[in-house]
Amino acid sequence: MSSTKIKFIIFIFATIWLTLLVRVFYLAVNHNHYYEKLSLNNTIKHESIAPVRGEIRDRNNVPLALNKLGFKILLAPHLLRKSMRSTFEAEVQKLVDIFPSLKKEKIIKNYKKEDSAYNHNFIEVVPFIPYKEMLPVYTKLSLDPNITILSSPKRYYPYKNIGAHLIGYVAKANKKDIQRDPLVELIGYTGKTGIEKYYNTYLEGKPAQRVIQVNANNQEIQELQYIPAVEQQDLKLTIDIRLQEYIGTLFKDKVGAIVVMGVDGSILAAGSYPNYDLNIFVSGMSYKMYNDLASSLDHPFTNKLIHGLYPPGSTIKPSLGLLYISTANKDIDQDFQVTCKSHLKVGHRIFRCWKRAGHGKTNITKAIRESCDDFFYKGSLVVGNQEMSDTLQRYGYAKKTGIDLPNEFIGVMPSRKWKMQKYHKSWNIGETLNMSIGQGNVLVTPLQIAQQTALIATGKLPKPHLALEIGNKLITPQYKDPLTPQEKAKLPIIRNAMYEVCHAKHGTATHFIHTDVPIAGKTGTAQVIGIKQDVKRRKLEHELDYYSRSHAWLTTYGPYNNPQFVVTVLVEHGGHGGGAAGGIVSKIYTKLQELGYIKE
Repeated sequence: MSSTKIKFIIFIFATIWLTLLVRVFYLAVNHNHYYEKLSLNNTIKHESIAPVRGEIRDRNNVPLALNKLGFKILLAPHLLRKSMRSTFEAEVQKLVDIFPSLKKEKIIKNYKKEDSAYNHNFIEVVPFIPYKEMLPVYTKLSLDPNITILSSPKRYYPYKNIGAHLIGYVAKANKKDIQRDPLVELIGYTGKTGIEKYYNTYLEGKPAQRVIQVNANNQEIQELQYIPAVEQQDLKLTIDIRLQEYIGTLFKDKVGAIVVMGVDGSILAAGSYPNYDLNIFVSGMSYKMYNDLASSLDHPFTNKLIHGLYPPGSTIKPSLGLLYISTANKDIDQDFQVTCKSHLKVGHRIFRCWKRAGHGKTNITKAIRESCDDFFYKGSLVVGNQEMSDTLQRYGYAKKTGIDLPNEFIGVMPSRKWKMQKYHKSWNIGETLNMSIGQGNVLVTPLQIAQQTALIATGKLPKPHLALEIGNKLITPQYKDPLTPQEKAKLPIIRNAMYEVCHAKHGTATHFIHTDVPIAGKTGTAQVIGIKQDVKRRKLEHELDYYSRSHAWLTTYGPYNNPQFVVTVLVEHGGHGGGAAGGIVSKIYTKLQELGYIKE
C-alpha cells in the first residue's frame, strides 16, 4: 500500500474521531444544563389532588347536597398477565370476602376496562366504600402492595326527591364534560342538572398541587411543595326546605309545577312534578328503572318550571289588559266596554266566550274578574297583533327570566314576522283573537307567569334567583323596569281586578280561596289542542280523556296591599284553574304565615 493511501485512510479516521469528540463536547458541556433539567424532571413529580365539592344548603343552613366520607379501592396494573393471573383473582376474592356487598363481576369489569400495556397507574375497581366499613380493615388492605386506598367523597341528597329539579345532581363525567372542564377528569364527576350544573365550577373548587421527589422506582422521597386546594365552597340557596317539602305533599299524585317566589325574585320553594330521587344518579340505577322514568308520559325528568311550555290561557289577561288601557290607540282606554253575548263571529268562524249566557256589559275590571273572553277578543281587534306581541315581549314574555338554572326556555309570543319565518305562511285574524286569550301559538313557562305576576304586583320585573349567598357574599336582587309611566299609572286598575278574582262575588277563584291572607290573582284554563301521537299509541282510548283535559292555572300575589310573595300553580290536565289550584294556593299562603314569612 502506498504512503498516499495510508495518509488518506489516517485522515478519514482522524476526521471521524474529531467529529465524535466535537459532538461529545457539545453534549457534555454546552447541553449540560439542558440534560440536568431533564434529569431533574425525571426525579420531580407533580401531583394534583381532587378538591372536595362544596355543599348546597337552604336559607336556614339545612344541607340539601352534601358529601359522604368514604374511600375508593384501586388495584395495581398488569395483573391479568398469565404470570399474575392467580394474584389478580386472589385480590378480587379478598375484596369480596371483606366487603360482601361488592360484586366480583363488577370489579373484574372495571379492571379490564382500564388495564392495558400502556397504563402504569393503579386502576379504580371500587368507586366508594363508606367510612365505617373501611375503617376496621384499612390497615390490613394498606399493607397489600397490589392495593391502593384513596379518600373518595360521595354526593348525597338527604331529601331525595324534594326539590330535585332545582338542586339537580352530579354524575360520572363523559368526554364532553372533560373537554369543557379539564378538572372534571381528575374529579371524575360533574354537575349534570339544576344548581349542581349551573354553579358547578364554583362548587368543585380547585385541586391541591403537590411537588414531590421520587426515586427510580417511582417511590416518594420527599415533598418539595404543597399548594392547598380551594374546596368545600358551600352555596346557600333562597329555598326553605320546610316549605319545599310542604308543597310536595300538596302536589301528591298531580302533574305540573308550583312557584313560591318573593316579589324580589328569590325562590322560596318551587317544584316540578312528578320528580325523582336524586341519589339514583350518583349510585347508579338499572336500565329498567331509567327506562320507566324516561318513558313516563308525565315526564318526571323535565323541569316543568323552565322547560315546560304551556298555553297561558287567561293568566295572560292582566298583562294584556294593562296594554289595552294604556295604549296610545284612541279607540280603546280604561273606559272601553263590550257587550258579551257569549260569541263573536269573525269571517266564517265563531269565537266563543266560556260563559254560555255571556257576560253582558263588560269593562276591564269585570273582564279580568270573570275572565270574559269576548272583551279580550274585541280589544285585540282594536290593538292588533303587532302591538300585542311587541308589548308583551317588552313586559318579559318570550324571554328568559334569567334564573340561575341551566338551559331555560324562552317560550313563544307569536307575530306576523314570527309565523312567516317559522311556517312561511301569512297571519290571519283568527290567530290574533286566539292570542288574546292565551291560546294558539302562545307558549310560556310557569316561572314566566310567576315573574309577570310580580311585575303587576310591584311595577318591576324581578330576576328570579335561587342563590342567596355565594362565598359569604349575599346576592343582590335585580330588576328591570319595562313599564312606561302611563302603564304604571294604570296598574291599580289591574290589581283591583285581580283582587276581585279572589274575593268578589263573581270572581273566578273566590269560591276556592280559603286563607286569611288577602291575595290577588288570575285563573286560567289552557286548552290542550291535540294529544301527541306517542300518548295515543301508549294509552287506552278511555285513558285519553285525561290527556285531552285542559291545564289549570292560578297565579297570585299577596298580601294584596303589601305584596311580598307570588304563588303560581299549574296543574296539567286539571280543568278549571280555581277548582284545581285554589286549595293548593290557599294552603301555601297559610303556610307562609305559619313559618313567619307573612306577618299582618
